[in-house]
Amino acid sequence: MTKNNLFTSFLLILISLIWAGSFVVVKLTVDEIPPLVLGFLRFLVATPFMVIILILGKKDRHIPLKELPKLIILGLTGVTLLYIFQYFGVDYTTASTSAVLINTNVIFIVILSLMFLKEKISIVKGIGIICSFLGVICVVYAQMMNETITFTNLFFFGCIFIILSAFCWAIYTITGKKLIEKYDEFTVTTYAFMLGTIFFMPLALPHSITVVQTMSMNGWIAVFYLALLCSVFGYMGWYYALKKTEASKVAVFLNFIPLFAILLSFFFGEQPTIPFLFGAILIIFGVYLAQRK
Repeated sequence: MTKNNLFTSFLLILISLIWAGSFVVVKLTVDEIPPLVLGFLRFLVATPFMVIILILGKKDRHIPLKELPKLIILGLTGVTLLYIFQYFGVDYTTASTSAVLINTNVIFIVILSLMFLKEKISIVKGIGIICSFLGVICVVYAQMMNETITFTNLFFFGCIFIILSAFCWAIYTITGKKLIEKYDEFTVTTYAFMLGTIFFMPLALPHSITVVQTMSMNGWIAVFYLALLCSVFGYMGWYYALKKTEASKVAVFLNFIPLFAILLSFFFGEQPTIPFLFGAILIIFGVYLAQRK
């Protein structure tokens, strides 16, 4: 593995850890900030930071008008629809259920990369993807043994929302992969953020004014964590990795998210189990196989 590949792998693992933390943060915050408003505030804060960095960085900001439909797709699938589905899904389900369902985005990305990017999946890479996903199931199964899940209509719709969120991320990844091959990835991400925030406004702005007036310090900390770490840093790192390697190879790192999300719960007194440890080994081994040439 080259130094560049090692750095990219480390970056993706770090992003997975940060995004895993977002599930915990959202679950703790939606009682104070409704899911729709939380998603809107996340990008209302993140977008100005992106614009300032874009201007100060003197990056090439030109993207032809003919690419506007693709940028609109990015704004919808990577910002607006993605987080409407995801935050309502997390609110209606359990953290472990959300964690395993969100990882269907790995499968969606692999399928779409085969269809639209013409990427080839070798036998070894395919085994790696399957191993890591089975590892996710083991890890989440270990967690679900400690939870009481009530199957209600809201729980069912929450599951559907999480899967739709995963599909949105796959579309965002594949559409963005094509654009960043021609244009600067920071510029593409900034425009996607701007459009996504605009699409959020008619849905969330009227409710946001009231919520902001009563938000606690913890609420603001959650918003800035989601905005700066999960959005600005996370999205830029994601597109940086996509520019360096195949979408299917990048996607398999998402299997670390449920592993890290449940690892974080150990800080609250939970103990790892044999299924959890076995699943963790499968995830790491699967990611290793998927990165081999």
